[in-house]
Amino acid sequence: MMKKVYYLSTCDSNKRILKELNLSKEFVKQEIKANPVNEKELEKLYNYTGNYENLVNKRSRLYTSRKLSAKNLTEIDFKNLILEHYTFLKRPILINDDQIFVGNSKSVVAAALESLR
Repeated sequence: MMKKVYYLSTCDSNKRILKELNLSKEFVKQEIKANPVNEKELEKLYNYTGNYENLVNKRSRLYTSRKLSAKNLTEIDFKNLILEHYTFLKRPILINDDQIFVGNSKSVVAAALESLR
């Protein structure tokens, strides 16, 4: 079983959410700017979500500036974007054993909190 969180330390939302989650020492914390996800880690995330698009941060500056929402991107495109630059990975991503929580929406954070009880 895996207990891990991928986050960005410079992101205020990530800081607030991690504080709210108050994760135990069991959780491995990976800061994605200092230590971006590699292909093997991304494959594990894919195995939880079933697709790469759900893992992409479509609000990132790079996504917007490249006008990627106007393009017809494939799963391989989404995978390559995440591997290209850490800001394309939606965050935080919390893995609690067999469950994954991707992003910072209130409902995702609430579900993550519930899984930690």
